[in-house]
Amino acid sequence: MEQLMEIGQIVNTYGIKGFLKVVPYTDDITRFEDLKSIYVETKNSLKTFIIEDVKYSKNLVLLKLKGIDDINAAEIYKNCYLKIERKDAVELPKDSYFIIDLIGITVFSDNNEELGNIIDVYSTGANDIYVVKNELGKQVLLPAIGEVIKNVDIKSKKMIVHLIEGLV
Repeated sequence: MEQLMEIGQIVNTYGIKGFLKVVPYTDDITRFEDLKSIYVETKNSLKTFIIEDVKYSKNLVLLKLKGIDDINAAEIYKNCYLKIERKDAVELPKDSYFIIDLIGITVFSDNNEELGNIIDVYSTGANDIYVVKNELGKQVLLPAIGEVIKNVDIKSKKMIVHLIEGLV
């Protein structure tokens, strides 16, 4: 399992005092308030920063990181990703999973037919959609609902699904 988890991407600067505009990759954007530090992944490295302030603008998080004190310093981190250690991740409710843990899982039907691997997860609001692709490139879109998803074993990287009419 990955030990570092992406929780957002810096998309721009905000103001002249070094704030960073972040698109959050989390359902609860206020969770940034619970973090003391964060990793910023640049092309060549991973840097740790102390979080000094958290604000919000629409659906974006505005982060002030220690050592980034003006717009010029903030500009360097545009398009970089924010990561946290797994131990700092929020505890998920039962039958909820981190996307990073689902990517690559092998999906089988309840008839033990291998459907492929999860390559992406889309959020639709009502429920997530798992994109499963087999070796031949055929894709199946599976709604993340109890009627379809029967068993998820993150450790074994295996998912069992029931294919309802119209999915394949």
